[in-house]
Amino acid sequence: MTSNKRPGDGQDFTPPGAAAALEQRQANVLGDGPRIAPLQVEDLSEDLLMLVAQMSQINAAIQSRDPIDHLLDAPKTGAETAAELGKLPEIVRTMLRHPDLFARQTDVGVYLLTRGALAARDRELAILRMGWLCQAPYEWGEHVIIGKKVGLSSAEIERITQGSQAPGWSEHERAILCAVEELYDSATISDATWAILATSLDDKQLIELPVVIGQYQTVAYYQNALRLALHNGNDGLKAR
Repeated sequence: MTSNKRPGDGQDFTPPGAAAALEQRQANVLGDGPRIAPLQVEDLSEDLLMLVAQMSQINAAIQSRDPIDHLLDAPKTGAETAAELGKLPEIVRTMLRHPDLFARQTDVGVYLLTRGALAARDRELAILRMGWLCQAPYEWGEHVIIGKKVGLSSAEIERITQGSQAPGWSEHERAILCAVEELYDSATISDATWAILATSLDDKQLIELPVVIGQYQTVAYYQNALRLALHNGNDGLKAR
């Protein structure tokens, strides 16, 4: 059994039998590879490169471990450009097969990550809870990395897998997680949860929270359905 212990955590987050179940779920989602082949370098046009510029904004916002800004630098020889474009994450090259849709979805992502009203920690709590409920390996693994950059610990990330009723959450954090769970289960937020959220979030944040939750349910759906391969350093559902 693979352990999810991390140096300094002082505990093992993998209960008996859980690792095998996670590996089975991940194998079921990822299957034998992507259902739609990513674009090859020779298929990338000038128009599509404009979307790469949008992706660079997202990567900058989340301090990506794999920045792509250098792909836009000029000048390059044809061979150099081909080599650089070949480094684009597979998810980008796959979604560029529907560039108009991807452009608009990326606009929303850029806004939420760079100019959104929610605190980064609240945003990542919500995204991670949705990623776990959807059992989405790509989304969960990526946002574990992002969540740690905004201050979430491995112990807190493990607690997200247990949900809003796990001990240790503040009232505000519990309400954020409850909002995700209620929207996932019944497509609305209860009066009790809303009342708690309204004591700590302003109107803009209250509007934005369900949008974030819905946005990342959508992302989980297409990443799972398209069987997008995990990016470098993404441990999928095992990530803590």
